Amino acid sequence: MTNHTDVSQTAPLIDVAPLSSALEKFAADRDWAQFHSPKNLVMALTGEVGELTEIFQWMTEAQSRAAGTNPDTAQAVKEELADVQLYLVRLASVLGVDLNEAVQHKLQKNAEKYPADKAKGSSKKYTEL
Repeated sequence: MTNHTDVSQTAPLIDVAPLSSALEKFAADRDWAQFHSPKNLVMALTGEVGELTEIFQWMTEAQSRAAGTNPDTAQAVKEELADVQLYLVRLASVLGVDLNEAVQHKLQKNAEKYPADKAKGSSKKYTEL
């Protein structure tokens, strides 16, 4: 019998509706919706992930774990994480994706692929467990 965690929720794990509405208004106020094709939003999202990656690029593992203790680094990380979140939410909105449903589904799928009794403490891919 496979032991996996039930991650189904009655309450939303995430609620991005207010942020999605704010981003839609932000874009509409600037007449930017015309530029917010899925392709453009994915490219912008990728760029922001790249900027987040740059912060950590040459750090050691220990330095990366302590990044939040350096005020300048912590602020840069916060700003890039916010940019990633903004583009991700906007992309989901444009594509009509319910992020809460998608996250709940993916957590359940991952729980099935990586049962705690087999995956605990291991970095192996699910096909190797």
